[in-house]
Amino acid sequence: MSELPLLGKTILVTGAARRIGRALAMACARSGADTIIHYNESEREAAAAKKEVESLGRRAWLIQADLSKPASVENLISQMMGIGTIYGLVNSAAIFEPLTLQTASRADWERHLAINLTAPFLLSQAFAKQNPENSSGRIVNILDWRAMRPGADHFPYSVSKAALAAMTKSLAATLAPNITVNGLALGAVLPPVDQPASDDILANVPAKRWSELSEVEEALVFLLTGPSYITGEIIHLDGGRHLV
Repeated sequence: MSELPLLGKTILVTGAARRIGRALAMACARSGADTIIHYNESEREAAAAKKEVESLGRRAWLIQADLSKPASVENLISQMMGIGTIYGLVNSAAIFEPLTLQTASRADWERHLAINLTAPFLLSQAFAKQNPENSSGRIVNILDWRAMRPGADHFPYSVSKAALAAMTKSLAATLAPNITVNGLALGAVLPPVDQPASDDILANVPAKRWSELSEVEEALVFLLTGPSYITGEIIHLDGGRHLV
């Protein structure tokens, strides 16, 4: 395989200013892709990510959008369309709040669904429409091991990710044969921003370690560049957490 398998292709990564989203955007750029960096509030971090992409010799664009607001999503789509044909869409942006059935309000529920599910639906729909006839494209939805084993914790988040997993498979069937749609279900990669890393998280992880960001990046590049006969799959990169 070429050292730059995404050379000449444009990838949109949502939530790409910080943390895992930024790592995914950089992985695309290092693989040769021109990269559209979506962000909401992290303007400074997004600008730094853009500069880093450009330092690799790739083009980069910044698009700000609050994915909880339909009008803002439509503006993101409009700007995306104005850039040109997009080869890949990585739905990475998400919110992850420690809410239970008892503590989640209707507003909490609707915010999780809007960002974690509705925005990927609208972006996938627009992506499919802009894909030229008889040309290929890739969609990768960033999921969570909880999507396949929802529990009582993080209730709105887990339900929204489970729905996104179902949508991944439905989109794969709908958009075949030209567009592949797969999911990447993550486990312990980075600790939450408001909590320190704790080895307690690893108690139920057979691999007994945190994932390296490089492993997440490699998995994404595989789904964006690997066999187009793979579609509708959800790859678990969670050290076996979904098995326990």
